Amino acid sequence: MGDTIKKIWQESTVLGERDLIFVTVGGMRAFERLVKEMDRIAGELDEQVVMQIGSTDYEPKNCDYFRFMSRNEIEELYAGARVVVCHAGSGSILTALEHNKPLILIPRMKRYGEVFDEHQLEIAREMEAQGVAVVYDISRLESAIRNANKSLPKFSAGRNLAGALKEYLDQLDRQLRRV
Repeated sequence: MGDTIKKIWQESTVLGERDLIFVTVGGMRAFERLVKEMDRIAGELDEQVVMQIGSTDYEPKNCDYFRFMSRNEIEELYAGARVVVCHAGSGSILTALEHNKPLILIPRMKRYGEVFDEHQLEIAREMEAQGVAVVYDISRLESAIRNANKSLPKFSAGRNLAGALKEYLDQLDRQLRRV
């Protein structure tokens, strides 16, 4: 167990060492919808939940959280997680795949004012086609987490998947810059 995880458990308001669910919203934008729902769920789970909440205003009450950490500390949380729950951002997805962790994606959506376009929905659909769990209706997140070990394939970030994802995201980025 790495130092970051040990420190989180030592300072935890949630007692005991249990399986870890790592939730990340990335560093670019707040994601109130995910953080609030995951906090609610954390109060009902018998697992350690740690959230990286970035600039999200809401502060969780039922789990441990932080805003930002170093890349090495974040990597340690990915490595120690039973499952990773994250937005549909390329960096978060690729890091989870590199650590061969079950992954649950919750794309930010334009209709909630979380993004300016639907690029995360497009990424999520591509990942779903590859077998990654995607939650479009936040009320289904708890079920996805509870079934993560049963139904989610562990993905390996092989050259084909990682390369295809990177190529797709680069292409999408170029298109968005033209708009």
